[in-house]
Amino acid sequence: MVTRGLTRAWSTGASPAPGGSLLDRVLEVRGLTGPEREAFLEPSLSGLHDPSLIPDLDLAAERLLVAALGDEPIVIYGDYDVDGVTATAILFHTIHAIAPSADVRTYVPHRLEEGYGLNSTAIRTLAEQGARVIVSVDCGVTAVEPAHVAREVGVDLIITDHHNPPADGDELPDAFALVHPRSPGSAYPFGELCGAGVAYKLAWRMATMHCASDKVSPELRRVLIDMLAPCALGVIADVVPLVGENRVIARYGLSMVKRSSLVGLRALVRAAGLDGEDIDAEKVGFRIAPRLNACGRMGHAREAIELLTTTDEKKARRIAEDLTVLNDDRRRVERKILEQACEMAEASGMTGSGARAIVLAHKDWHPGVVGIVCSRLVDRYARPAILLQDQGDILTGSGRSIDAFNLHGALGACAEHLIGFGGHDMAAGLRLDPANLGAFTDAMLAYAGAALDEDDLILGLRYDCEARPDELTPALIRGLETLAPFGRSNPRVRVRLNGLRIAGQVRVLGKLGAHLNIMLENRDAGPRAFGTVAWGWAEHAERLPRGTCVDAVVSPRISDYSGRVEPELLDLRVYSAHKEAAPGNPEGGAVVFTD
Repeated sequence: MVTRGLTRAWSTGASPAPGGSLLDRVLEVRGLTGPEREAFLEPSLSGLHDPSLIPDLDLAAERLLVAALGDEPIVIYGDYDVDGVTATAILFHTIHAIAPSADVRTYVPHRLEEGYGLNSTAIRTLAEQGARVIVSVDCGVTAVEPAHVAREVGVDLIITDHHNPPADGDELPDAFALVHPRSPGSAYPFGELCGAGVAYKLAWRMATMHCASDKVSPELRRVLIDMLAPCALGVIADVVPLVGENRVIARYGLSMVKRSSLVGLRALVRAAGLDGEDIDAEKVGFRIAPRLNACGRMGHAREAIELLTTTDEKKARRIAEDLTVLNDDRRRVERKILEQACEMAEASGMTGSGARAIVLAHKDWHPGVVGIVCSRLVDRYARPAILLQDQGDILTGSGRSIDAFNLHGALGACAEHLIGFGGHDMAAGLRLDPANLGAFTDAMLAYAGAALDEDDLILGLRYDCEARPDELTPALIRGLETLAPFGRSNPRVRVRLNGLRIAGQVRVLGKLGAHLNIMLENRDAGPRAFGTVAWGWAEHAERLPRGTCVDAVVSPRISDYSGRVEPELLDLRVYSAHKEAAPGNPEGGAVVFTD
């Protein structure tokens, strides 16, 4: 069923059978019945798959063990985002737990000066500095030339990655080992691990191989359990599907973040103001991950790696505070770029019905921030967006996409205009010659125009099922929280409430007056009203007078501050304030605000 609300098109899955609790109905709509229901509600570490099923993982684990125990210099070559930083920390701490005196170094490329992933210059330099083994995390699956250089300089290069492998028939890197759950011919049961997840599997196998048993020593078991916390940050920050192994890792890892053995992670929690709060996926996504990402975007990610590898509490505190300052700077830069990008996109016609994608470039845009702004453009205009920074001799940038559009595939189709690209279906990075910008833009817009229908560009809001306001009790909402952690492929529960009315004057919230508190009541069941919070809805305040008849889509929640039920209002379907409409039926009254 599809209907239009104030801001989005609403849709839902198959209607659940009548009766049963709201939790039962939500689980049924999500296809979680029978044994699948119990496995989902009670995820277990025993549900994690055997690491050895990942191609080349045993080969990589054995080589790293030999190097660690034989004092061969090892370099962990990470990426500069949360996934890469946490993956680096996981291998660093596990290797040192196995071989405390091991020569383990870390390296992360500078986002602005070196760009994403393995690069040949860095491989040569690291070899000159004595590296015998280089293990990449969260990057490298397309690094054909750096792999050739590694062989040339006598370094064993182990690549661990989760990004899309090259298309069929394209060359894979000739590395010592290529550890990827979706390598050609892989039989690994779960292909959606993030970079930290792949690194965790490698760490796990190193531990069992070192102990010559599936049952590792108590010391190594503690380390592997500890490493679930940074691994959970990688899972959530990289927005991989929160199902299967990712759900298990996130569920257990989140519960351990505040009591992590990593002094840097504890310092980060304090810097984010989360000392006294439970850590869930939302707090990681909005409070913790942006701080870890900030130095990679605005400076150099080696600070984030140092934060998660140091044992010095004073140093950890200082770095965490510095990251908070950098994150504030990032937010200011982001707002400015977003404003400029929106103006340029609208002026160029890329937000209208004649275009299906946004491709823009500007010399003043910070390349470390354009990816976030792409996400904001996708949210606002419901189409894939690519933003590039013009450095004079090269354009570098990022893209983000919508569910209906494979961005990595689109870049592959336009590859003749690019110097290079990499990523996955929903997010990617790219480089091109400024002389090719026009041709690339035309090619990308043409590809998107052919691949996307007009319906794909409608902002959508999917809800689970219908509910009654009297079902939204604290006990029931706590029951819905058993579906957490929430994220991609496992969103927060959303329900549709029909036959409501705005019970009073809407109230503006927030320091900047950007949000609304809207009281709603059931039209047919008396004056019992309940409050909702509508984030970023201030622009709609004057269009929602008292008495307006509405249907609502809400996400049931209990306020962190008051402890009361305070659903998050996601959308309203608004009827005339003076004509009654049958619940959910716009024909009973004049429909307004549903364009």
